[in-house]
Amino acid sequence: MTGTRAGTASTVVPAVRVPRRRGTELALLVVAVLLSVYGYCDVGLARNGTVPPGAAGYGAGLGVLALLAHLAVRFRAPYADPLLLPIAVLLNGLGLVLIYRLDLETPSDEAAPTQLIWSTIGVGLFIAVVLVLRDHRVLQRYAYLSVVTALVLMIVPIFFPAVNGARIWIRIGGFSIQPGEFAKILLAVFFASYLAANRNALAYTGRTIWRFKRLQLPTGRVLGPIVAIWLLSVGVLVLERDLGTSLLFFGLFVILLYVATGRTGWIAVGLLLAALGAFAVGSLEPHVHSRVTDWLHPFASIDAGQGPNQLAQSLFAFAAGGMLGTGLGAGHSILIGFAAKSDFILATAGEELGLTGLCAIFLLYALLVERGYRAGLALRDSFGRLLAIGLASIVALQVFVIAGGVMGLIPLTGMAMPFLAQGGSSVVTNWIIVALLIRVSDSARAQPVGNADRADRADKEAR
Repeated sequence: MTGTRAGTASTVVPAVRVPRRRGTELALLVVAVLLSVYGYCDVGLARNGTVPPGAAGYGAGLGVLALLAHLAVRFRAPYADPLLLPIAVLLNGLGLVLIYRLDLETPSDEAAPTQLIWSTIGVGLFIAVVLVLRDHRVLQRYAYLSVVTALVLMIVPIFFPAVNGARIWIRIGGFSIQPGEFAKILLAVFFASYLAANRNALAYTGRTIWRFKRLQLPTGRVLGPIVAIWLLSVGVLVLERDLGTSLLFFGLFVILLYVATGRTGWIAVGLLLAALGAFAVGSLEPHVHSRVTDWLHPFASIDAGQGPNQLAQSLFAFAAGGMLGTGLGAGHSILIGFAAKSDFILATAGEELGLTGLCAIFLLYALLVERGYRAGLALRDSFGRLLAIGLASIVALQVFVIAGGVMGLIPLTGMAMPFLAQGGSSVVTNWIIVALLIRVSDSARAQPVGNADRADRADKEAR
């Protein structure tokens, strides 16, 4: 009997791989392109009663970009998650439709053609990352180079003139770029590498605070970089007057710190430090203080007889949309003003697609983030797990900060909605993020599932 049990226990189950599902990805890409073209045609029909003359070119261009990206994934990352690329294509296509719709209100200031060019560059970089980066663990070697480059990218805009009160742009002639968008990817690489190497020191060593046995501070050598990151986020807020970037960077680090250590105390400490920094700067820095005042009193300008400000117009747009929206091309969100195509693009979606359309957009973002988290949790190496969760968290934090700002939940931040809003730096950066998630998910899904995996999981559960 014992021998029989031993033989049964030692039975080897053949390792299997998950299906590639590239056909599913291709089918979803076709749906994403068709939905985008339908939206483009719907705008033309609503505004002029005819299909826009550029509809065929728009559909062909978006379709070619989607096909090229699909071929790169099919041949270089065959086990990648089949939902990531279609979601990115659909969001990017919808963003082009919304920008084109607003261009009809400002014929002298068209942004859709430029955004299409930046989207093409973003897809090109997506393809380059998928083809060149064969193993995400290579990035761990360049952790300190990444953080130095990120610091340079964040410091350089300080020496350029402020745009709308914030120093986050580099403008030379007619060319402009937002370096902070690229810095967030580099910081995610550094955070993932640093925390993967020091997770045990952060979780199990240090001094226990008196009367708080569950809150254990690590040694000064390990705690130093954490304090430095907090000071950096506050410094960005003060020097660049950019509340959104500061919240994004510090929020990203706190999330990864919690994932690396599993200690909820770090979340409490992070929220406390973020609140103290935001309160101090919001009280002392005039530009940030004005945004906080507008958030607390969005209708003050109306009461003063000066007409609605941007936040009030945004709230009116959401209210006018109702449950099903006014229809693409039938709204009046252009009244928001100069930032209608960038910071407040979500107000156009809310007015013309309604609460139903907004929920669908948020579900797309939620699904994109969830697939990133799923890929990270499936990986065995700590760096890859933290990198995937960090990149997905960047998207989640951006959506929360931007949507919260235009809906009046938190002060406005001036960031761009991923894929939807006008902004070349933003759309290029988000395509790179999707490419890295594709690479990580390919590594995670390509892992054979067998006895070794079950033993590894059992060992982790036991620990």
